[in-house]
Amino acid sequence: MEATIFIIDPMAKKSKSEAQSQKPTRPPGMSQEKFDRLVGEVQSPFKGLRKVIYGAVGASGLVGAFIFFTQLLAGRDVKAATSNLAVQLGVVGIVVFLFWLEGRGKGDS
Repeated sequence: MEATIFIIDPMAKKSKSEAQSQKPTRPPGMSQEKFDRLVGEVQSPFKGLRKVIYGAVGASGLVGAFIFFTQLLAGRDVKAATSNLAVQLGVVGIVVFLFWLEGRGKGDS
């Protein structure tokens, strides 16, 4: 015979509706601008870092696409250059899509 033990965790996560119903309150002595910036960072952490990474990956994809495009124009190894160009353009497309998704969120900083 097995005994079932239920543990109630007071630190358990609240349901989504409970978490959304509670509005954060600004502590005394903190400016509203700083408080709004902190709330935005909590709602979407590392947003700035993600945008920098998207920019770096996108720039890398553009450089690669330029190199493979010039190889196509020169006629060097056309089959390999075509597939590599497609990969680089796909990377750039994905980065543009991710950057667009990042900008759609509320509290864009």
